[in-house]
Amino acid sequence: MDEKLERLINKIKELERELYNELAQKQEAFLYRFDRSKVRFEREVKIRHRRLVKRLYHYLADAPLLNILTVPVIWGCLPPALLMDLTVTLYQAICFPIYGVPKVKRCQYIIIDRQALGYLNIIEKVNCFYCSYFNGLIGYIQEVAARTEQYWCPIKHARRLGSIHSRYKYFLDYGDGEGYRQRLGEVRQAFGDIEAGQND
Repeated sequence: MDEKLERLINKIKELERELYNELAQKQEAFLYRFDRSKVRFEREVKIRHRRLVKRLYHYLADAPLLNILTVPVIWGCLPPALLMDLTVTLYQAICFPIYGVPKVKRCQYIIIDRQALGYLNIIEKVNCFYCSYFNGLIGYIQEVAARTEQYWCPIKHARRLGSIHSRYKYFLDYGDGEGYRQRLGEVRQAFGDIEAGQND
């Protein structure tokens, strides 16, 4: 990896640390803590949250009709998502050990914790569960795909990407045929950052 790329990656990591520090301050401001893996709010916060719950009748009465009519379309995406989740999980369980690629920890991507928010009604909690699952699943699948791409085809694209995944920084430059032939084996095994706990 060249020096400039290394500096940019370090800058990104510093910004991530800053973001996590800011989130930790929010945790203090909104008076919650973690008890093992569960979120716990202070008693007075729970009482305040209960007062903010929008009753189901009002929630449904205030919902735009088109939003209600799209519910079957949104939930129709769930069966293929569940199938994809199962397929990708089986794929990495079978193939990654063969390739020598570290497995992606699903629990770090699919995080379901919004049910602890007392100001959400049951419909809002179900909606939040769905969004947490679906977006977490996409992140999980992207990471599995990124590690797969690093193993099978670690070449950067000539065109600019809309989104760059976590492994792209290790890829070989587009058009560098000599580098590809000389370094493919090395790049295929360049998962030391994951094994060191930096990107798992």
